[in-house]
Amino acid sequence: MRILGIESSCDETGVAVVEASASGVPRLLGAALHSQVAMHRDYGGVVPELASRDHIRRVLPLTEAALAQAGLSLHALDAVAYTRGPGLAGALLVGAGVAHAMALALGVPVVGVHHLEGHLLSPFLSADPPAFPFVALLVSGGHTQLMRVDGVGRYTLLGETIDDAAGEAFDKSAKVLGLGYPGGPALSRLAQQGDPAAFALPRPLLHSGDLDFSFAGLKTAVLTQARKLGPALEARKADLAAATEAAIVDVLVHKALAALRATGLTRLVVAGGVGANRRLRERLAQAAQRDGWRVHYPEVALCTDNGAMIALAAAMRWQVGAGSAADAPGAFDVLPRWPLEAVALDGARATASAAGR
Repeated sequence: MRILGIESSCDETGVAVVEASASGVPRLLGAALHSQVAMHRDYGGVVPELASRDHIRRVLPLTEAALAQAGLSLHALDAVAYTRGPGLAGALLVGAGVAHAMALALGVPVVGVHHLEGHLLSPFLSADPPAFPFVALLVSGGHTQLMRVDGVGRYTLLGETIDDAAGEAFDKSAKVLGLGYPGGPALSRLAQQGDPAAFALPRPLLHSGDLDFSFAGLKTAVLTQARKLGPALEARKADLAAATEAAIVDVLVHKALAALRATGLTRLVVAGGVGANRRLRERLAQAAQRDGWRVHYPEVALCTDNGAMIALAAAMRWQVGAGSAADAPGAFDVLPRWPLEAVALDGARATASAAGR
């Protein structure tokens, strides 16, 4: 089963091809990715209309590049997958439209994939794939969640953010510090030069007794501290960046460890863009070595949005027989807001534009 995956939920256009047999971990054959960071930098954030237009320009050349890397033609594909949600509506529609048109022309099934399920399963393409069951920490610019994962499509929400996501806290704090866009990686680089103990920033909900997160208050505390520093901010930027990163990471690590204790599981998967953060990985590695559990990540290139994770999620769903009734050819929708728990196996939704091979 060779599946092409298209990701277009926000500001990356990704296309990839995976190959799956009835069992075993699917194999990545080829992938191509374009980031819109340079285009959005002048605006200080993602402009949805520009993002959608750029996806239109990029998706077909990237498809050709991914197929060329895989050594395949379009007619070698057995299915096409795309990100159905969550994400920006216009951006999602680009991927959905191209996927359905392609599948209809080829006479193969088309599968709408949940963006977060793609992130959650992406470590299976790494050199150290996890095994079920595990706790997943999904942490990105738009999402911060803890899930219990017992298998493909078997997800239980343990906790989530009640306001800003961790990635938002990184980006908005970076904006306060004048670090530009994208702010999260810039703040983390600057933090390496600072003292994380220089400022006493809050750790929201650290001792709440549940597995929920909150980062809006931390963002406000960073803004307040920056204003207090006034002209001295420039000289203290690295220290404030380090303190901000430390506060976010402390909360993420504390809650992840609490989730492992609450479930009794010994494997943690960390996925999403923030999963590439150096300090977070160091802290989790130390805890794992101390307490005797395992932590798994996607390859660094697959931490951000990409087509490989979409093709992989579709392939792993095919392996467990998670398909359901077909849509009429060419009839599709997107779901800008779509809770991950809605894609449990009993509610799985795979669409088909034509009879599968």
